[in-house]
Amino acid sequence: MGRIGVDLYPLKTGVPLAEADTFGKFLGGSPTNVAVAAARLGRRVAVITRTGADPFGAYLRSELRGFGVDDRWVGEVARYPTPLTFCEVFPPDDFPLYFYRLPKAPDLEIEPDEVDLEAVRAARVFWMTGTGLSAQPSRSATLAALEARAKSGTTVFDLDWRPTLWDGEPGDAYARALGLATVAVGNAQECAIATGESEPRAAARALLAAGVELAVVKQGPDGVLAMRRDGTTAEVAPVPVEVVNGLGAGDAFGGALCHGLLAGWDLAQVIRYANAAGAIVASRLACSAAMPYAEEVEEVLAGAGAL
Repeated sequence: MGRIGVDLYPLKTGVPLAEADTFGKFLGGSPTNVAVAAARLGRRVAVITRTGADPFGAYLRSELRGFGVDDRWVGEVARYPTPLTFCEVFPPDDFPLYFYRLPKAPDLEIEPDEVDLEAVRAARVFWMTGTGLSAQPSRSATLAALEARAKSGTTVFDLDWRPTLWDGEPGDAYARALGLATVAVGNAQECAIATGESEPRAAARALLAAGVELAVVKQGPDGVLAMRRDGTTAEVAPVPVEVVNGLGAGDAFGGALCHGLLAGWDLAQVIRYANAAGAIVASRLACSAAMPYAEEVEEVLAGAGAL
Protein backbone atom coordinates (compact mmCIF):
# COMPACT_ATOMS: atom_id res chain seq x y z
CA MET A 1 0.00 0.00 0.00
CA GLY A 2 1.38 3.41 -0.91
CA ARG A 3 3.40 5.32 -3.42
CA ILE A 4 3.25 4.89 -7.20
CA GLY A 5 4.53 7.00 -10.07
CA VAL A 6 6.44 7.12 -13.32
CA ASP A 7 10.24 6.95 -13.08
CA LEU A 8 12.20 8.76 -15.79
CA TYR A 9 15.89 7.83 -15.83
CA PRO A 10 18.58 9.13 -18.20
CA LEU A 11 19.65 6.33 -20.51
CA LYS A 12 23.28 7.35 -20.02
CA THR A 13 24.87 7.15 -16.59
CA GLY A 14 27.05 9.94 -15.27
CA VAL A 15 25.01 12.62 -17.05
CA PRO A 16 23.25 15.41 -15.09
CA LEU A 17 19.59 16.04 -15.90
CA ALA A 18 20.46 19.40 -17.48
CA GLU A 19 22.45 17.54 -20.13
CA ALA A 20 20.37 14.38 -20.53
CA ASP A 21 18.31 14.15 -23.71
CA THR A 22 17.02 10.56 -23.66
CA PHE A 23 15.15 8.87 -20.82
CA GLY A 24 13.70 5.48 -20.01
CA LYS A 25 10.17 5.40 -18.62
CA PHE A 26 9.41 2.87 -15.87
CA LEU A 27 6.79 1.96 -13.30
CA GLY A 28 8.01 3.35 -9.96
CA GLY A 29 7.22 4.06 -6.33
CA SER A 30 8.86 2.04 -3.58
CA PRO A 31 5.95 -0.16 -2.37
CA THR A 32 4.89 -0.72 -5.98
CA ASN A 33 8.41 -1.91 -6.82
CA VAL A 34 8.29 -4.22 -3.78
CA ALA A 35 5.08 -5.70 -5.18
CA VAL A 36 6.72 -6.28 -8.58
CA ALA A 37 9.72 -7.88 -6.88
CA ALA A 38 7.50 -10.32 -4.97
CA ALA A 39 5.47 -11.11 -8.11
CA ARG A 40 8.69 -11.88 -10.01
CA LEU A 41 9.43 -14.47 -7.31
CA GLY A 42 6.07 -16.16 -7.90
CA ARG A 43 3.89 -14.54 -5.23
CA ARG A 44 0.31 -13.32 -5.68
CA VAL A 45 0.45 -9.58 -5.11
CA ALA A 46 -1.86 -6.56 -5.26
CA VAL A 47 -1.29 -2.84 -4.65
CA ILE A 48 -3.56 -0.33 -2.91
CA THR A 49 -2.76 3.06 -4.43
CA ARG A 50 -4.04 5.92 -6.61
CA THR A 51 -2.95 7.50 -9.90
CA GLY A 52 -4.13 10.53 -11.80
CA ALA A 53 -6.89 10.14 -14.40
CA ASP A 54 -4.38 10.65 -17.20
CA PRO A 55 -2.28 8.69 -19.72
CA PHE A 56 0.51 8.15 -17.22
CA GLY A 57 -1.99 6.57 -14.84
CA ALA A 58 -3.17 4.25 -17.60
CA TYR A 59 0.45 3.36 -18.30
CA LEU A 60 1.07 2.44 -14.66
CA ARG A 61 -1.96 0.18 -14.44
CA SER A 62 -0.94 -1.53 -17.69
CA GLU A 63 2.59 -2.05 -16.34
CA LEU A 64 1.26 -3.51 -13.08
CA ARG A 65 -0.82 -6.04 -14.98
CA GLY A 66 2.15 -6.87 -17.20
CA PHE A 67 4.27 -7.60 -14.13
CA GLY A 68 1.54 -9.83 -12.68
CA VAL A 69 0.42 -7.40 -9.96
CA ASP A 70 -3.33 -7.15 -9.33
CA ASP A 71 -4.50 -3.56 -9.97
CA ARG A 72 -8.11 -3.85 -8.78
CA TRP A 73 -7.38 -1.47 -5.84
CA VAL A 74 -5.59 1.14 -7.96
CA GLY A 75 -8.04 4.04 -8.22
CA GLU A 76 -7.94 7.37 -10.02
CA VAL A 77 -7.95 10.88 -8.56
CA ALA A 78 -9.01 13.29 -11.28
CA ARG A 79 -7.87 16.49 -9.59
CA TYR A 80 -4.17 15.54 -9.33
CA PRO A 81 -1.71 14.37 -12.00
CA THR A 82 0.16 11.09 -11.85
CA PRO A 83 3.53 11.82 -10.19
CA LEU A 84 6.85 11.76 -12.03
CA THR A 85 10.25 11.07 -10.50
CA PHE A 86 13.51 11.95 -12.23
CA CYS A 87 16.85 10.51 -11.20
CA GLU A 88 20.45 11.40 -11.89
CA VAL A 89 22.63 8.30 -12.10
CA PHE A 90 26.19 8.74 -10.88
CA PRO A 91 27.53 5.31 -9.90
CA PRO A 92 28.54 3.93 -7.51
CA ASP A 93 26.75 5.87 -4.76
CA ASP A 94 25.17 9.13 -5.96
CA PHE A 95 21.59 8.92 -7.23
CA PRO A 96 19.74 12.21 -6.57
CA LEU A 97 15.95 11.95 -6.85
CA TYR A 98 13.61 14.73 -7.95
CA PHE A 99 9.98 14.10 -7.01
CA TYR A 100 7.23 15.87 -8.99
CA ARG A 101 4.28 15.24 -6.66
CA LEU A 102 2.73 18.73 -6.46
CA PRO A 103 0.23 20.06 -5.65
CA LYS A 104 -0.37 16.61 -4.16
CA ALA A 105 0.18 13.00 -5.19
CA PRO A 106 -2.93 10.91 -5.86
CA ASP A 107 -1.54 8.09 -3.71
CA LEU A 108 -1.88 10.38 -0.67
CA GLU A 109 -5.61 10.72 -1.36
CA ILE A 110 -6.60 7.21 -0.28
CA GLU A 111 -9.57 7.58 2.08
CA PRO A 112 -10.03 5.19 5.03
CA ASP A 113 -13.47 4.10 3.82
CA GLU A 114 -12.02 3.22 0.39
CA VAL A 115 -9.69 0.53 1.78
CA ASP A 116 -10.92 -3.05 1.41
CA LEU A 117 -10.20 -4.04 5.00
CA GLU A 118 -11.36 -7.61 4.45
CA ALA A 119 -8.69 -8.05 1.77
CA VAL A 120 -6.10 -6.36 3.99
CA ARG A 121 -6.90 -8.74 6.84
CA ALA A 122 -6.77 -11.77 4.53
CA ALA A 123 -3.33 -10.99 3.10
CA ARG A 124 -0.51 -13.17 4.42
CA VAL A 125 1.81 -10.17 4.13
CA PHE A 126 0.84 -6.49 4.22
CA TRP A 127 3.52 -3.93 3.29
CA MET A 128 3.21 -0.20 3.96
CA THR A 129 5.66 2.69 3.96
CA GLY A 130 6.49 5.85 5.84
CA THR A 131 5.50 8.03 2.89
CA GLY A 132 1.94 6.78 3.22
CA LEU A 133 1.89 8.40 6.67
CA SER A 134 3.12 11.79 5.45
CA ALA A 135 -0.27 13.40 4.73
CA GLN A 136 -4.01 13.00 5.19
CA PRO A 137 -6.16 11.16 4.29
CA SER A 138 -3.50 8.56 3.43
CA ARG A 139 -2.19 8.55 7.02
CA SER A 140 -5.59 7.62 8.46
CA ALA A 141 -6.19 5.05 5.72
CA THR A 142 -2.83 3.39 6.30
CA LEU A 143 -3.29 3.28 10.07
CA ALA A 144 -6.81 1.88 9.61
CA ALA A 145 -5.35 -0.91 7.47
CA LEU A 146 -2.75 -1.65 10.15
CA GLU A 147 -5.40 -1.69 12.87
CA ALA A 148 -7.56 -4.04 10.80
CA ARG A 149 -4.66 -6.48 10.58
CA ALA A 150 -4.24 -6.46 14.37
CA LYS A 151 -0.73 -7.96 13.94
CA SER A 152 -2.13 -10.97 12.07
CA GLY A 153 0.20 -12.59 9.57
CA THR A 154 3.24 -10.50 8.60
CA THR A 155 2.79 -6.72 8.64
CA VAL A 156 5.83 -4.83 7.36
CA PHE A 157 6.55 -1.16 8.03
CA ASP A 158 9.13 0.08 5.53
CA LEU A 159 10.39 3.22 7.28
CA ASP A 160 11.00 4.83 3.85
CA TRP A 161 11.98 8.29 5.13
CA ARG A 162 11.66 10.88 2.33
CA PRO A 163 11.99 14.25 4.07
CA THR A 164 11.04 16.26 0.97
CA LEU A 165 7.60 14.58 1.03
CA TRP A 166 6.80 15.61 4.64
CA ASP A 167 5.54 18.94 5.95
CA GLY A 168 5.74 18.03 9.63
CA GLU A 169 7.51 15.56 11.91
CA PRO A 170 6.86 11.81 11.56
CA GLY A 171 7.25 10.90 15.23
CA ASP A 172 3.68 10.15 16.31
CA ALA A 173 2.65 8.48 13.06
CA TYR A 174 5.78 6.33 13.00
CA ALA A 175 5.27 5.32 16.63
CA ARG A 176 1.68 4.26 15.98
CA ALA A 177 2.68 2.27 12.91
CA LEU A 178 5.52 0.50 14.75
CA GLY A 179 3.07 -0.49 17.45
CA LEU A 180 0.83 -2.13 14.86
CA ALA A 181 3.46 -3.76 12.61
CA THR A 182 5.32 -7.05 13.09
CA VAL A 183 8.38 -6.22 10.94
CA ALA A 184 10.29 -2.94 10.52
CA VAL A 185 12.80 -2.35 7.72
CA GLY A 186 15.05 0.68 7.35
CA ASN A 187 18.55 2.06 6.91
CA ALA A 188 20.50 3.87 9.62
CA GLN A 189 19.02 7.29 8.84
CA GLU A 190 15.48 5.92 8.76
CA CYS A 191 15.99 4.07 12.04
CA ALA A 192 17.27 7.28 13.62
CA ILE A 193 14.15 9.13 12.50
CA ALA A 194 11.90 6.37 13.87
CA THR A 195 13.72 5.62 17.13
CA GLY A 196 16.52 8.13 17.71
CA GLU A 197 19.08 5.33 17.30
CA SER A 198 21.35 4.89 14.26
CA GLU A 199 23.93 2.37 15.53
CA PRO A 200 22.63 -0.90 14.00
CA ARG A 201 22.22 -3.02 17.13
CA ALA A 202 20.84 -0.16 19.18
CA ALA A 203 18.44 0.70 16.34
CA ALA A 204 17.27 -2.91 16.06
CA ARG A 205 16.64 -3.12 19.81
CA ALA A 206 14.76 0.20 19.72
CA LEU A 207 12.53 -1.01 16.87
CA LEU A 208 11.75 -4.19 18.82
CA ALA A 209 10.97 -2.13 21.90
CA ALA A 210 8.58 -0.02 19.79
CA GLY A 211 6.46 -3.08 19.07
CA VAL A 212 7.69 -5.14 16.11
CA GLU A 213 8.79 -8.77 16.24
CA LEU A 214 11.56 -8.49 13.62
CA ALA A 215 13.85 -5.52 12.98
CA VAL A 216 15.86 -5.34 9.75
CA VAL A 217 18.57 -2.66 9.62
CA LYS A 218 20.18 -2.10 6.21
CA GLN A 219 23.80 -0.92 6.40
CA GLY A 220 24.72 -0.40 2.74
CA PRO A 221 28.28 -1.64 2.11
CA ASP A 222 28.34 -3.18 5.61
CA GLY A 223 25.47 -5.56 4.83
CA VAL A 224 22.30 -6.17 6.85
CA LEU A 225 21.51 -6.84 10.50
CA ALA A 226 18.26 -8.62 11.36
CA MET A 227 17.10 -9.22 14.93
CA ARG A 228 14.04 -11.02 16.26
CA ARG A 229 12.36 -10.39 19.59
CA ASP A 230 13.34 -13.90 20.72
CA GLY A 231 17.02 -12.97 20.35
CA THR A 232 17.67 -14.66 17.00
CA THR A 233 20.10 -12.50 15.03
CA ALA A 234 21.46 -12.65 11.50
CA GLU A 235 24.26 -10.48 10.15
CA VAL A 236 24.82 -10.87 6.41
CA ALA A 237 27.57 -9.33 4.32
CA PRO A 238 26.66 -7.66 1.02
CA VAL A 239 27.10 -9.33 -2.37
CA PRO A 240 29.95 -7.52 -4.19
CA VAL A 241 28.44 -5.65 -7.12
CA GLU A 242 29.40 -3.13 -9.78
CA VAL A 243 26.66 -0.59 -9.08
CA VAL A 244 24.79 0.96 -12.00
CA ASN A 245 21.77 2.34 -10.12
CA GLY A 246 21.29 1.66 -6.42
CA LEU A 247 17.76 3.05 -6.16
CA GLY A 248 15.80 -0.17 -6.70
CA ALA A 249 18.00 -2.40 -4.59
CA GLY A 250 16.04 -1.82 -1.39
CA ASP A 251 12.75 -2.60 -3.13
CA ALA A 252 14.14 -5.85 -4.54
CA PHE A 253 15.36 -6.64 -1.02
CA GLY A 254 11.83 -5.98 0.29
CA GLY A 255 10.08 -8.23 -2.21
CA ALA A 256 12.58 -11.00 -1.54
CA LEU A 257 12.22 -10.49 2.22
CA CYS A 258 8.48 -11.09 1.89
CA HIS A 259 9.13 -14.15 -0.27
CA GLY A 260 11.54 -15.65 2.26
CA LEU A 261 9.30 -14.97 5.25
CA LEU A 262 6.36 -16.58 3.44
CA ALA A 263 8.54 -19.58 2.63
CA GLY A 264 9.31 -20.04 6.33
CA TRP A 265 13.09 -19.97 5.89
CA ASP A 266 15.41 -19.34 8.81
CA LEU A 267 16.36 -15.72 9.32
CA ALA A 268 19.88 -15.91 7.88
CA GLN A 269 18.63 -17.58 4.70
CA VAL A 270 15.92 -14.94 4.26
CA ILE A 271 18.41 -12.09 4.58
CA ARG A 272 21.01 -13.72 2.30
CA TYR A 273 18.36 -14.19 -0.37
CA ALA A 274 17.08 -10.63 -0.04
CA ASN A 275 20.64 -9.28 -0.18
CA ALA A 276 21.29 -11.15 -3.43
CA ALA A 277 18.08 -9.83 -4.99
CA GLY A 278 19.03 -6.28 -4.06
CA ALA A 279 22.51 -6.67 -5.50
CA ILE A 280 21.12 -7.84 -8.84
CA VAL A 281 18.97 -4.73 -9.19
CA ALA A 282 21.82 -2.43 -8.14
CA SER A 283 23.74 -3.79 -11.12
CA ARG A 284 20.98 -2.70 -13.54
CA LEU A 285 19.63 0.70 -14.65
CA ALA A 286 15.90 0.26 -14.08
CA CYS A 287 13.98 -0.50 -10.88
CA SER A 288 10.70 -2.32 -11.54
CA ALA A 289 11.81 -3.88 -14.83
CA ALA A 290 15.08 -4.98 -13.21
CA MET A 291 13.52 -7.07 -10.44
CA PRO A 292 15.01 -10.57 -10.58
CA TYR A 293 13.36 -13.94 -11.05
CA ALA A 294 14.01 -16.70 -8.53
CA GLU A 295 16.47 -18.52 -10.76
CA GLU A 296 18.59 -15.36 -11.07
CA VAL A 297 18.76 -14.96 -7.30
CA GLU A 298 19.60 -18.63 -6.84
CA GLU A 299 22.37 -18.36 -9.44
CA VAL A 300 23.96 -15.47 -7.54
CA LEU A 301 23.71 -17.35 -4.25
CA ALA A 302 25.22 -20.46 -5.80
CA GLY A 303 28.10 -18.49 -7.26
CA ALA A 304 28.55 -16.27 -4.21
CA GLY A 305 30.69 -14.00 -6.37
CA ALA A 306 30.62 -10.40 -7.54
CA LEU A 307 28.07 -9.18 -10.05
